[in-house]
Amino acid sequence: MSGNILDSIHSPEDLKRLPVESLAPLAAEIRERIIHVVSANGGHLAPSLGTVELTLALHYTFQTPHDILIWDVGHQCYGHKILTGRNERFDSLRREGGLSGFPRRAESEYDPFGTAHASTAISSALGFACARDLKGEHHHVIAVVGDGALTGGLAFEGINQTGVVATDLLVVLNDNSMSISPNVGAIARYLTRLTSAPVYRRLETDVWELLGKVPAGGKARALVRRIKESMKNLVLPNILFEEFGFKYYGPIDGHDLPTLIEVLKQLKEVKGPVLLHTLTRKGKGYKFAEEDARKYHGVSSFDKLTGTSAKKPSAPAYTEVYGQTMIELAARDPEIVAITAAMPDGTGLAKFATAYPGRFHDVGIAEQHGTCFSAGLAAAGVKPFTTIYSTFLQRAYDQIVHDVAVQQLPVRFAMDRAGLVGEDGATHHGLFDISYLRCLPGFVLMAPKDENEFRHMLATMAAHGKGPIAVRYPRGSGLGVPMDPTPRAIPIGEGELLRPGEDAVFVAYGTMVAPAQRAAELLEAKGIRTAVVNARFAKPLDERLILDWARRTRRLATFEEAALPGGFGDAVLELLARTPDAGIRARCFGVPDRFFDHGTRDSLLRHAGLDAESIAREIERWLKEEPRPNSEPLAPVGTNA
Repeated sequence: MSGNILDSIHSPEDLKRLPVESLAPLAAEIRERIIHVVSANGGHLAPSLGTVELTLALHYTFQTPHDILIWDVGHQCYGHKILTGRNERFDSLRREGGLSGFPRRAESEYDPFGTAHASTAISSALGFACARDLKGEHHHVIAVVGDGALTGGLAFEGINQTGVVATDLLVVLNDNSMSISPNVGAIARYLTRLTSAPVYRRLETDVWELLGKVPAGGKARALVRRIKESMKNLVLPNILFEEFGFKYYGPIDGHDLPTLIEVLKQLKEVKGPVLLHTLTRKGKGYKFAEEDARKYHGVSSFDKLTGTSAKKPSAPAYTEVYGQTMIELAARDPEIVAITAAMPDGTGLAKFATAYPGRFHDVGIAEQHGTCFSAGLAAAGVKPFTTIYSTFLQRAYDQIVHDVAVQQLPVRFAMDRAGLVGEDGATHHGLFDISYLRCLPGFVLMAPKDENEFRHMLATMAAHGKGPIAVRYPRGSGLGVPMDPTPRAIPIGEGELLRPGEDAVFVAYGTMVAPAQRAAELLEAKGIRTAVVNARFAKPLDERLILDWARRTRRLATFEEAALPGGFGDAVLELLARTPDAGIRARCFGVPDRFFDHGTRDSLLRHAGLDAESIAREIERWLKEEPRPNSEPLAPVGTNA
């Protein structure tokens, strides 16, 4: 077949009409399509390039969407999207109103279960399999799991239960941790053909029957058992999965389409839980991603010819500031230890790991373990900085409550990617950490207005030893402010007045300080003077400062880049409710009570009404509709009293 094959593929049914020899050139076209779109839109490049052949083989062999196919995390799902009727819209990937970067139930019938956090596929697939059995249906259920996902305990919980239920379920282990040499690949292909073929399965059954017929304790029985174990050890390199109740096949070359298809067809006939181990190469087909799969795992837009980023921000990223400041703090304090959950690069700790390898721990995709491990470190007298994206820290909530907060252990939580993260969408926005941590007794919660204040908050955490403390900070670059040479501790619960005003007071938290200041400037041009307070702390609040300016202006607005229910604004409202001072009117600005899809952060802030222009318009309308009650006399301009 010649020409552009991909243009003829609108569903897996079109794929099945192709001869096997046409699949390799189709794989090349899919890779080119992925590279072209991701270079413009950003996204998870290396994982999706590494699973193109596996994706083709699965859709070629199984009857999706009747057969259930679930991708763990979803980093590797771009080829899947292209083959399942979404190629024409693939240019909209991760753009507002376009395709999600992850599998999503609302997007396609070929996405039966939404994924974006790791290690969930086996448990959810088992749910589909048990529902199938309950309904008397007979379709296949397949979960594709990366080797990284097996560092998460949830994956093993699913494996454990699957072995107990013993229903028909295929788990494809996509192992991209190593390259495949020709010799190993050839042997693996041979052994897998042998172990998945009907001849081998009959031989295995015959051996078990023979064991049952040989008298117990005899030499003949011992010999047959050794033959069985030798055969198993020869052809099943990983006994672990058999002990969990799985039949294990592999490893096989995950880029060898004919072998993949042949094996998958044979495994369709194998009953019970099955694990197929495939070896793939992240970034395959794109030189730069093959050479540095870590760098090209998740990328922003780049020049596909040179592999270089499209633009370099002028201000340092918060992750860079975090990594550098942690190195400085660790040089001064030998008790500081950094912990991350499979994100040494994403959290900025890669250089820390090189500088202090004995004081750095990557626990894998195991946020629960990482948090409990940190609690143990804190109980033993060292200073753990538990560095986890806000959205992923949700996975460790029981450990935060039970192992950290109840025991009042000084675990220091650095919550990266807090707020609206942009193109990764609803599953990755860090919008709930204020709400789910503020309710816990003894927690200190902070958020910096800029990268310089962030350094001081990290020093505050290092000096704090009276219970858990957390700082939230955004994805992306700082504001480009001058940096103090040495980070210093901030008094716990102390905010700051940034500008005075008599018409209202803005009490802003973290990333919302800058938009609040800009909104105040816009309003001043219209004759409306608003005070601006940088809260710094959501718990404990600077009650004196907030109440003072609330009484002066009689109108108060709070701002946070987070969910409103239970958040920073509610903390201020609770303060006002406890204060016998009637007449203070208040408004809370934050992310509305719904899940936000993907889009640029600036666009999402506008949709949430959190950009400076939207804030200024709404405040102007509010102040006109609600005249100010009588206020107390203003103190001299510029005071912090």
